[in-house]
Amino acid sequence: MSANATVATTVLASRDRERNHRWRVLAGYILFATLLAALAVHGYDYYMLPGVERPFSGKHAALRPSGSFGLKLGFLGLGMFLVIFLYPLRKRWGWLMQQGISRHWLDYHVLLGIAAPFVIAFHASFKFGGFAGMAFWIMVAVSLSGVIGRYLYSQIPRRVNAAELSRKELQELQEQQARQLEQQRLLPEAGLRALLRLPGQEAVDRWPAVFSLPYMLMLDAMRPFHVAALRRRVITGRELVTTVGGILSSRHADLEKAIDLAREEAALGKRILFLSTSQRVFHLWHVVHKPFSYSFALLAIVHIVVVIMMGFF
Repeated sequence: MSANATVATTVLASRDRERNHRWRVLAGYILFATLLAALAVHGYDYYMLPGVERPFSGKHAALRPSGSFGLKLGFLGLGMFLVIFLYPLRKRWGWLMQQGISRHWLDYHVLLGIAAPFVIAFHASFKFGGFAGMAFWIMVAVSLSGVIGRYLYSQIPRRVNAAELSRKELQELQEQQARQLEQQRLLPEAGLRALLRLPGQEAVDRWPAVFSLPYMLMLDAMRPFHVAALRRRVITGRELVTTVGGILSSRHADLEKAIDLAREEAALGKRILFLSTSQRVFHLWHVVHKPFSYSFALLAIVHIVVVIMMGFF
């Protein structure tokens, strides 16, 4: 087998692995969303009752925190958090470090971190008072900060060997993509300017992080609409309907290739612009996220010990 064929096979295998991983993560979100929706529908009338009236409900024996089903939700939440804490443990355990890809582990870490507070909320039957309530709100803070951390992580491009790219290397990659995009000559210049428009580097470097992060999120949120506008300038007639006004991909391979290049250049330009900010905030995020995580773990352990000592199971 030639070297080119070997490289092509490796690239295809990598793409298949990434595609399968994305499907598994999506399936995980769908699974937990379905579970939470079913719990909400089944227990809605119970959870809406005042605390003093709940013992008289026919669902109290099952849905209360120490009930037959509420307790199972508690065990599920505990199991989820044990898996969540495998991710930081992976960095210190050689055998675990060799299992899978770090980025994939992080995706599952975030998935469970988002779903676990909802599971625990149903386990607690939405009663967040006292010691357990304090642990719950710390858990929510950890979950929200985890979502922000995952976003910042994605803003710092990495090579296959996980080494961070410098700004110069990023700019070289952007120039290469810009040349490829220019050769396409399929997209209108006005639409491209709207998609690729960014503030100046000097201005961004002066922005505080509390402003930069929402601005980055806004750019990412607006990009699909700019891409849709690009498509609408090219496609006509029935395709405007089949692509939902340019939101979905069209059947024109050359057009979609050019749009993919434009989208990648826009995303890469934003990453270059906010690279220093992303790295600075990501470092600060680590300082904040870890103490919250460990304090929650300690409170959760105390909660479990107290529940066992009081004989609830």
